Order: sequence, then C-alpha cells, then structure tokens
Amino acid sequence: MRRYQAFENLSQHKAQLRERVRLGSGIELAAWTNKHDTITQCCDHHTLSLYVADGYETYHKTPYGWRNGGAPDRFCLMPQQCESTWDVRSDLSFVHLYCTDEHLKAIALQIWDKAPAELNLDEQTFGEDPRITALYRHCLLACDWQQDANQLLLSTSATLLLTHLIQHYSQVRWQLPTVRGGLAPMVQRRVQAYIEANLDSPLTLAELAAQAQLSEYHFARMFKQSTGLAPHQFVMLRRLEKARELLRHSPLPLTEIALACGFASPSHFANRFRASTGLSPSAWRRQA
Repeated sequence: MRRYQAFENLSQHKAQLRERVRLGSGIELAAWTNKHDTITQCCDHHTLSLYVADGYETYHKTPYGWRNGGAPDRFCLMPQQCESTWDVRSDLSFVHLYCTDEHLKAIALQIWDKAPAELNLDEQTFGEDPRITALYRHCLLACDWQQDANQLLLSTSATLLLTHLIQHYSQVRWQLPTVRGGLAPMVQRRVQAYIEANLDSPLTLAELAAQAQLSEYHFARMFKQSTGLAPHQFVMLRRLEKARELLRHSPLPLTEIALACGFASPSHFANRFRASTGLSPSAWRRQA
C-alpha cells in the first residue's frame, strides 16, 4: 500500500489527524487540524487541500516573504515535486486529498480515451473554486468515511475532483466529451441486478461501470440519464427500500437488517433511515 509523503510529514509535526480513508483506487483522504506549526512539503504525489474552518493566520512562504490568504473554503493545490513552506500561526482545520500522476492519467484515459505523456498541475495557493468547495462540502465532508455504504459517494466525488483538476488546473484543459443517451435496457438490468445482489457490500463506481463495460465518467452520466439518479443516490435509495421491506416483513433484529443493507453500524443505519422517513427504524417498524 502506497505511503503518501504529505501524510507522513504532517504526522511527524503538530498536526492532529481527525479522520482518514483510503479508497479502492488508492486515492486517500485525510482530515486534519493544526496550529503553531511550520511545515515544508515536497512530495512525489499531488495534494489538494481545502480549508474547512479558520486558517486566517496560515502563511505561505514566497520569494517576496510570507503571504497569508487562508479562510474557510479556500483551497491549495500542491503538485508533485513542488516545494512549499507553511507557517500555521493559529487554528486551522483542513482536508487533504492525495493522488498520483497515475491516478490522473487513468481518469484522462477513461474520459477522453487518451493520456498525455505528462500531466502538469498548476500550483494554487489560497484559491477559490466553487466546484471544489461543493464537492468537498456536500459530498466528501457530508458523510461518514468509515461506513461501507458511503464508499460509492466517496469514490464518485474523488473522480469528479480529479476530472476537474485535469480540466482547469493542468496544461491540457480538455473539454468534457458530450454523453448522449442512457444505458441500453439490457445493460441497465444487468447493473441493477448487480446492485441488488450486493447491497450488503461496499460498492464503488468502478465496480458498477465494469458491469456496463464503460468508463466511470460515461457510466455515471448514462446511468443518470436512464434512472434520473446518480449511481450513489440510486444505491442508497435501494438500501433504504430493502431496509423497509425487511422491517415490515421479517423478524430480523435491527443490527442484522443494517448489515444486510450495507450499513456497517446500527447508528449509521438509523441516521440514514431517519433522514429518509422522519422516523427511527424501530418506530417505523411499529407503525408498519
């Protein structure tokens, strides 16, 4: 398993790790807090950082002296082999996404059916990008990273972030190809049958796309054309529908129902079920 140098470096300083998850593709997410720390990073991988809270007194060393500009929702992009030094003088909460050139090239090959010999990312410091903020805030930070039921959302969001970096922060800046039409009926049935058979397991976008023999990019868009829902939304809907069927028609305890529907813990199951129905699973079962 690859060890990301930025993660290891932060671990040896004053930064406090709050949460960490490695996705099936090898991309890693880490949530941190830090203060009163000075760190120099120069890594063999890329790091995309979003400031979640505070950060106003975070300074970046430039040839002209220290410069600050940190604030919630500001982002920094640190390409591989790009050295940067940071002085964190007060509270900072941030989340990192670590990826490699190989990850970017794999995304480029999937979406555009071509991959440049090099994908040079542009260094960004204290930048503002509503798309990056939305993907972090509404997708990556809005769910529990340790729950298997959220792996599809996490992997989809990471793919979208890397796609955005290739489009807007690399030298290629390719336009996204147009996707017209949905999945063929037979393919849609095959994918949905696979989802039904594996609701008790973590599902990733790569798995579902493989069932359709499509790239993740094309699959996600064609699936939404066919069903009206993004893959992660459809899968969560089916998990909750199966849960209601089991609550109504089986005597299984809540823990077993949670596991059968892909929720790693009864508390995560209860939270998602209540958000969907307005009732806890036990209260819904009594009413049903």
